Amino acid sequence: MNTKKTLRDIDPRERRVLVRVDFNVPIDEKGNILDDSRIRASLKTINYLIDKRAKVILMSHLDRPKGPDPRFSLANVAERLSRLLNKEVKFVPQVVGELVDRELESLKPGEVLLLENVRFHPGETKNDEELAKKLASYCDIFVNDAFGTAHRKHASTYGVALYVKESAMGFLMEEEVEYFFKAFESPVRPFVALIGGAKVSSKLGVIRHLIDKVDKIIIGGAMAFTFLKARGYNIGKSLVEDDYMELARELEVLAKSKKVKFYLPVDFVVATEVRDNAPTAIRAYQEIPANMMGLDIGPATLQLIREILQDAQTIIWNGPFGVFELERFRSGSVELARLVANLGVFSVAGGGETEALLNVAGVRDRFSHVSTGGGAFLELLEKGTLPCIEVLNEK
Repeated sequence: MNTKKTLRDIDPRERRVLVRVDFNVPIDEKGNILDDSRIRASLKTINYLIDKRAKVILMSHLDRPKGPDPRFSLANVAERLSRLLNKEVKFVPQVVGELVDRELESLKPGEVLLLENVRFHPGETKNDEELAKKLASYCDIFVNDAFGTAHRKHASTYGVALYVKESAMGFLMEEEVEYFFKAFESPVRPFVALIGGAKVSSKLGVIRHLIDKVDKIIIGGAMAFTFLKARGYNIGKSLVEDDYMELARELEVLAKSKKVKFYLPVDFVVATEVRDNAPTAIRAYQEIPANMMGLDIGPATLQLIREILQDAQTIIWNGPFGVFELERFRSGSVELARLVANLGVFSVAGGGETEALLNVAGVRDRFSHVSTGGGAFLELLEKGTLPCIEVLNEK
């Protein structure tokens, strides 16, 4: 992926440049933007193209509408982007059609046009060939800067690249790829992976791929209980995926065969139910009461991880280590985030919940890189590549 063209490899001057951005921002019931971080993340690419006198055409999705829906229109995004750029952003309430054609005819170098939510068109998520060809006809160059959707073969992310003469990565996409390759292709060792979250079923491929790359793996979150039960321990009412216990055993055996150190939590904050005012206790992994469940890592686990990370030089993290959404069960994950941040080593984190956790802990800016993608980051961890990057032009 690091052999693909970037903005520096193209000449956009006075040419139409179609940019797939990720403006999938959180909104309230009336469609008002609650957080414009994803819009701000695209500014470097957009400003570069404006400065180069390109005719800039932007497209994005917002949420998962089942057809046109005013609440999910990108009209508010166009207004916010105009303020951020200090420049008018023309908005056309169509994905394709006569209105778009007319606006494109009058688009001048240095101007910016935003198309309507691409998911208003039924062909977007189906990677419809006709839609992809139509989008491609709008431009001389296609730039993909939407890392968060780079794992989805949709018309605006994948299909369009098949029908343009020239394509490249935007600056945000390039940054994601650079940090990933720095972590995985030439890591300073020891290289440690922290993998949390609820379900081991969604991370099997990730863990298997990491075993070939890292020196140590630390498993946390509810997924740890599938491994513990597979070892023969009682886990009370803790979340477990019984169908994946055999695969969990196989992963531990594989790690051992590759001389990768494999760690599980040694104690938990337990409760009888998942609520903020639930009575809690701390129990060792082999002493979880039958009527209780593990909902956060305990102090002994934090101390263990502190010792494991003492000599770490590269850390990659995906998934919280407890039910961090509730204040009662977030302290373990928050302390872990602060621990990693304070180490001052090369650290890459990714996934929507992981990013939210780092924000809660107040350490997001102290990680080397926090990925803007959730599913895309996971697929990159698992496969080492993404289809919407593979389809772009080589340098």
